Amino acid sequence: MGDTNSHWPGSASLPGANEQAHNADERLSAIRTEIDSVDQELLDLFNRRASLSREVGHIKADVPGIIFKPVREKEVLDSLAARNPGPLPEDHLRAIWREIFSSSRALQRPQNVAYLGPEGTFSYFAGVEYLGHAATFHPCNDLVQVFEEVSSGRCELGVVPLENSLQGTVGVSFDLFLKHDVFIQAELFSRISHCLLSNAPSLAAVRTVYSHPQPLAQCGGWLRTHLPNAGLVPVESTAAAAQRAAQGPDQGHTAAIGHGKLADLMGLGILASRIEDEPGNWTRFVIIGPKVSGGQGGNKVQNPQPGHTGADKTSLLFTLPDKAGALSHVLDLLATHGINMRKLESRPLRGQCWKYVFFADVESDLEDPRYADLLTALHETCTSFRILGSYPMGPQLDRLDLHTDESEQ
Repeated sequence: MGDTNSHWPGSASLPGANEQAHNADERLSAIRTEIDSVDQELLDLFNRRASLSREVGHIKADVPGIIFKPVREKEVLDSLAARNPGPLPEDHLRAIWREIFSSSRALQRPQNVAYLGPEGTFSYFAGVEYLGHAATFHPCNDLVQVFEEVSSGRCELGVVPLENSLQGTVGVSFDLFLKHDVFIQAELFSRISHCLLSNAPSLAAVRTVYSHPQPLAQCGGWLRTHLPNAGLVPVESTAAAAQRAAQGPDQGHTAAIGHGKLADLMGLGILASRIEDEPGNWTRFVIIGPKVSGGQGGNKVQNPQPGHTGADKTSLLFTLPDKAGALSHVLDLLATHGINMRKLESRPLRGQCWKYVFFADVESDLEDPRYADLLTALHETCTSFRILGSYPMGPQLDRLDLHTDESEQ
């Protein structure tokens, strides 16, 4: 009976299978050795780059201005993406180099960034995603404090939400530009996707859901369908909500709605992801900085081609005389010069009843010398006129990094 075992189907192929597995192990070992060698080369190159960044910092030590140069960084990213033969995906390349830029800036000079806190808000994650982990992020109690930190010089940059694709303009942000002498250095668009964060074993165990009022409203349909009996408790921020869910006495039955990365930050699990009712939810953030000599933040290329400064968008703030055709005249001036307006909005002028200030975004760099005559005409037409910043059009950051797949909902 023992002799029959050697004639079972497949028994003859075992030596071949063992040899194949052995060859695979040898190949994996060789690849890992090669990766280790490449990593050493990368380490040497990164340190060489770090030394150059420090040298740049020494040269610029006595030069006024900020280290962050978004136009230059965008040029480098676009150039690398155009020359990338693969297989490294472009979004991976850009993410890697954003962190390299972040390290480079920090080596030149420590970079303090103000944001609407606490740590874990969408403003925080948008700032980290765009400016990198080497920056030092300072949480602020409100947007007023963000602007004050930047205008006073205590922070070099600030992350400010400007408008949302569903809720519209963040009015207080526009109002604060009237009070503080700060300028837009860059913009980014961040997708707002909500997760249900909890240490509860399942949805059925959740009795209370915490979050900021906006996410609660944006996920209202999902909550009514999946957690119809749960109590909804509004709190000051999504980060504060996650903290309550993680540290509260009833954490086995509580949940929070917030950014997926809050799960790691607060030690929570993700019960469901992408629970927002409207998937097309994006927030436009701007990076603000103080006014510096030689432009609104150094957003110019060093050797520009004729008619190209590197910036391709300008934000404006202006008031008009109360007479017929005043606004039309501004629009005509822009149209005559072939400039497309992307946004136009009016806000009440604080302290003056029934007076308004206009905010506009145009698709051009109005600080380009080509538009000197246009700027003169705009100053003459408007009661007051101010350029908030010329900067490159921002990227759409959509790396959600969620821990669960949509099917798990």
